[in-house]
Amino acid sequence: MYIGKILIIEDDTAISGLLVNILKQNNYAVTCAYSGTEGKLLLKHEQFDCILLDLMLPGLDGESLIADMRKEQTIPIIVISAKLGTDARVNALRLGADDFIPKPFEFEEIVARVEAQLRRSRIYSADQQPAQILSWKNCTLHTDTAEITVKDEALAFTALEFRIMEMLMRNPKKVFTRSNIFESCWEQSFLGNENTVDVHISHIRNKIAKIDPDTLYIKTIRGIGFRLSE
Repeated sequence: MYIGKILIIEDDTAISGLLVNILKQNNYAVTCAYSGTEGKLLLKHEQFDCILLDLMLPGLDGESLIADMRKEQTIPIIVISAKLGTDARVNALRLGADDFIPKPFEFEEIVARVEAQLRRSRIYSADQQPAQILSWKNCTLHTDTAEITVKDEALAFTALEFRIMEMLMRNPKKVFTRSNIFESCWEQSFLGNENTVDVHISHIRNKIAKIDPDTLYIKTIRGIGFRLSE
């Protein structure tokens, strides 16, 4: 029985083949694309639970594909790339990726990261928690449908962005440190991953600001973290 459907977009057939083997051994259904253009086409015609994406692809590159997807889809995206350094990681996250794994990688880590993304993306299903509507200023969050609206206009939030916003809206007076946010939303130990948290907060702010530019929703508490703005 398959526990998730994964799309691998990787032009290196050796790496793609290894990823296919390890994921199938862990009961995932796997589809492969070998260019960004092929991956985009598959995404138009099939539903996937998670994407493993290389950045340096023929045709449409990984960064462009992430940007295109985030205009209308919230599927978890895990970037697997040989591009090293903070800039590559931050840029991928800023575009809308949910996680970043540098090459070379351990297969056990790939499986663990996929499991974490699927767990987060499914946590809001109706049979896991009662439906609830949270509101703050002109923003409304629906836990049953994982939908966020601002001034009645729906926003395309990723699963991680939704989870961060839900945590803030459930505790509107609490200040959350970056460690609080990372360990609760990523479900991993915080190892100084400040850029990762900051990038996702920036995404949330930018998406809200496109609809309600004159209202501050998330306030930065210098030296501590973030909270909802009163």
